[in-house]
Amino acid sequence: MAAGRSETSGRPAAIRPDVRPPPDRGKIETVMTLTATVLDAPDAQSLARFYRDLLGWPLRDDEPGWATLRPTDGGAGLSFQTEPDYRRPTWPASGDDQRMMAHLDIKVDDLEAAGARAVAAGATLADFQPQDGVRVYLDPAGHPFCLFLEGW
Repeated sequence: MAAGRSETSGRPAAIRPDVRPPPDRGKIETVMTLTATVLDAPDAQSLARFYRDLLGWPLRDDEPGWATLRPTDGGAGLSFQTEPDYRRPTWPASGDDQRMMAHLDIKVDDLEAAGARAVAAGATLADFQPQDGVRVYLDPAGHPFCLFLEGW
């Protein structure tokens, strides 16, 4: 993982502009909207509380084995589901261990302050840090996420 960087622009993939039109598939009859990224965890509620504290997003759904956070200004959120056979991902990849399936890119305006907030919420700074201007952390379930400054 290169902290979500685009091979072409060097910017995090999450903010890379894509000016290509969608493929022509004739008349579009169904509108699709991404509403959430779902993360598996050994305890959905615990991981939801971590991201609530990190991002400041309110908890929208909280039921056994499932929790959802949504930003107050709209847009896609995060959902969490309890997975009884959950295995912590390994990042960077190593041997036959469970590999990361996805990571989150979170733009911040102050890397040090955001990192302190992440650690206070329960994150761990990853041993491997691939770039300046980006910090990789692991959430309490082991999912990697990147805090990055504008322009990285």
